Amino acid sequence: MVFGLVAAGEVAGGADGLDRMRERGRLRWGGDVQGGEPYVFQDPTDGARLLGFEVELAEALARRLGVRAEFVQNDWQTLVASLERGDFDIVMNGLEVTPARDGRVAFTRPYYTFSETLVVRRETRDVESLADLRGARVGTLQGSLAADLLAAAPGVHTVLYEGVQEPYLDLEQGRLAAVLLDDIIANRYALGRPGLRAAGSVGEGVYAIAVRPDEQRLVRAVDEVLGEVIESGELRLVLQRWGLWNDRQLALATTVSRPPTPVETHLTAAQVQLFVRAAGVTVWVSALAMGLAVAGGLVLAVTQRLGGPIGRGAAQTYVEVFRGTPVLLQLYVLYYGLAPVLTLDAFTAAVLGLGMNYAAYEAELYRAGIGAVAPAQTEAALALGMTRGLAFRRIVLPQALRVALPGMANDFIALLKDSSLVSVITVVELTKQMTITAVDVRSWLGPGLLCAALYLALSYPLSRLARRLERRLAPGGA
Repeated sequence: MVFGLVAAGEVAGGADGLDRMRERGRLRWGGDVQGGEPYVFQDPTDGARLLGFEVELAEALARRLGVRAEFVQNDWQTLVASLERGDFDIVMNGLEVTPARDGRVAFTRPYYTFSETLVVRRETRDVESLADLRGARVGTLQGSLAADLLAAAPGVHTVLYEGVQEPYLDLEQGRLAAVLLDDIIANRYALGRPGLRAAGSVGEGVYAIAVRPDEQRLVRAVDEVLGEVIESGELRLVLQRWGLWNDRQLALATTVSRPPTPVETHLTAAQVQLFVRAAGVTVWVSALAMGLAVAGGLVLAVTQRLGGPIGRGAAQTYVEVFRGTPVLLQLYVLYYGLAPVLTLDAFTAAVLGLGMNYAAYEAELYRAGIGAVAPAQTEAALALGMTRGLAFRRIVLPQALRVALPGMANDFIALLKDSSLVSVITVVELTKQMTITAVDVRSWLGPGLLCAALYLALSYPLSRLARRLERRLAPGGA
């Protein structure tokens, strides 16, 4: 914390941002490679090299500033927050000028004008505008201008994504009625698919470079060299190389930057209600997934104990695969990878993904519990005439579950927190709601504290239950 405060103090109170940039000799610009082509992406023939029209623009800006460009990878959703804490000098990654960002950053003049393209399945013939999508699920990118347009459209149910390809995959699978995103994204990731078509354009927007508002000298310097790149025709050549030049870009030469608009925002009662609703989703997903994990883990443990060679091998393979791979990867594979053969809705995929993953851990708990039961008890049951299966079911298994109960309670707490991962497949649970609200109120502190308080309120009773079970089930406990 001390080092963080010192670093923050240096950013806020030290040398001017323009002076720091020139002293280090690098213009550090933030972006997200996951955004893909044509913004910034890895060269398929050389993984150490970046390509994209924004890469070329960054190099042109740095050259005129007398420094070299240095790309800094950062998740797109948190680019503005990372800029505010001083992780880089500027943000340039298809960052749209929206009301949510205006007031937090200073924008330069625009460097690209885009239109919002509505994409539907090819067989859909009755959709030409957002008015035709009342009551329908429409996908878009979280934090985008398209998300603002959908939020203002009456009756439209907005589904938020963190990547640009995923909404079109869901549209193909019938999970969405339409997708609204920038025309650059639609042209690259949607309109080449045989099952999709453009239904029309819904509004326009611009990309601009974001700088911290207190770095006015840096803002003016970047804005000035960007103007030189535009007026010299270099930007036009860059856009033409990437197939992005069109008549809308002619207005860039006459568009100027604007100062940020001061705003005062705070958490509202409606936003708190959204947090409570998201907490309910978290509890519901976690409870169902834990129920699946308990049942699945029991089947795996019994199979490992009583199954034949094939059954034991299959159960052990399941446990090793699901314990040895990240649950995030498993969610991606279940929701997107298996979509051509098994199309699941997001909620079902979330429950199945978490439940199947935790079943592997529950199986190991039960296996340890079974091992804790003295073999003499099984021998005594057999001496009384019980079969081996009956002795296992009536004598060994109840005691094993009793031993495993505290561990199961701890796993439920862990599952409750791991449920935040299901946001990658569009489930709006507690953590996802926090990130959405943080953008709306231009702050991460208030929403983050509220999110943490709700998680604590959900997990604390479970932790108390786990401790009570441990005391009750301990030798001599009561």
